[in-house]
Amino acid sequence: MILADENIDFNIITHLRSKGIEVYSIKENHPGISDKQVITLSKNEPRIILTEDKDFGEWVYAHDEKGISVILLRYQFGDTDLILSILVELIESRKDDLFGKFVTISPQKISIRSLK
Repeated sequence: MILADENIDFNIITHLRSKGIEVYSIKENHPGISDKQVITLSKNEPRIILTEDKDFGEWVYAHDEKGISVILLRYQFGDTDLILSILVELIESRKDDLFGKFVTISPQKISIRSLK
């Protein structure tokens, strides 16, 4: 269900997996691939891209990339536990509703935008 971009810390991946959330890791399986290749991979078996890379917002909004779902994490290292808690709760409570969305998670708020 989740496609973890190469910039996602392995502790986050491990935590999600420990909660029973399926995570496919770019770092483990395809290190060094481009953002465009990550997008293509996310479409082959529909998965939500989990990233800390704002470039995915550019792909969606400036390049009008269709058919992807993104969760963008925006946090400081000291907020990792809080972000993990928010992320797990969001995925567990709204997993089917996150496809076709661009979600930004920060310690202060969650923003969910539908992609057309």
